Amino acid sequence: MPNSGIDIEFFRRLEHALHRPEIRGSRDAVGALLAEDFREFGRSGTIYDKATVLEALAQEGPAAASSLPVILDFAAQALAPDVVLVTYRSINHGHGDDVERSTLRSSIWQQVGGSWLMLFHQGTHVPPRA
Repeated sequence: MPNSGIDIEFFRRLEHALHRPEIRGSRDAVGALLAEDFREFGRSGTIYDKATVLEALAQEGPAAASSLPVILDFAAQALAPDVVLVTYRSINHGHGDDVERSTLRSSIWQQVGGSWLMLFHQGTHVPPRA
């Protein structure tokens, strides 16, 4: 399926929203972006559902979300007319040190009732370069 019709900046904004502290701190805002049957395979290997993600983000302190990650190699590919696969690399720097956490990320977004909802997300740890 051709990707020429995909508004890549729209999907970049959706993904970026889920990294922003003011969104992460709002159960309603995050809930509005995740499908009811959302699943995530976290970079730690943990599997999350929507309820677990909403609870975990509610427990996240402001320091955990204070710095936005650098997003590289952002791409979006249509899988169907109402389904888009987003892939990118996020780089986070630890607080108070120079530790860099690099994660390969993929998300599947589906248009439901006129809204785009994240159906699936996976974060894959990338070891630091020597």
